[in-house]
Amino acid sequence: MGSGLVELLIRNGYLKSEAIIRAFNEITRAEFVPPEFEEQAEADVPLPIGFGQTISQPTTVAIMFELLDPRPGQKVLDIGSGSGWTSALLGNIVGVGGRVAAVELLPELHTMTKCNVEKFGLVSAGIVECVLGDGNLGYEPFKPYDRILVSAAADEIPQAFKKQLAVGGKIVIPVHNHLVYLEKRGEDDYYKEEFAGFVFVPLVQKSF
Repeated sequence: MGSGLVELLIRNGYLKSEAIIRAFNEITRAEFVPPEFEEQAEADVPLPIGFGQTISQPTTVAIMFELLDPRPGQKVLDIGSGSGWTSALLGNIVGVGGRVAAVELLPELHTMTKCNVEKFGLVSAGIVECVLGDGNLGYEPFKPYDRILVSAAADEIPQAFKKQLAVGGKIVIPVHNHLVYLEKRGEDDYYKEEFAGFVFVPLVQKSF
């Protein structure tokens, strides 16, 4: 994603943090969209990535990242990794001392995540682990997480996320068409804020 869109997001007040701005500049969105949409990767719109899923609008991703406040060295759970853009952005921010578990239920998108994220060397560096599985269950092996990002709408915040979040950790998740920010202040003590006016694809559930 070239500097034009990043500059627009900064000018409009959506991108503020140095580490997040750097990640947006270095992890170009065009690498995560199908070839026929590459020319539109600079546009501030969601784009289809196949299988009924989309890559989120850059403004929305910027808002979610600023709320999430990922930092170097943290462990992050990325639910619904899709084509891998958010996973690569997170990997860029947490760096060599951090870990990102990128969980995707659809096998084709799991493969896409892995291929796209590895364009930036983040899988082979051991920073991003691409996991094929049901995102509603979180991912036990790397818990507790400092941050949890969810890119598809849930009906409620899954209990697994709350359990796998470290005290002091933060979750950003769409619930229906609200963006919810949840901070874990104690074992059973949560601070919550909601922001209206967002539209997300639903979080895919495993069907048995």
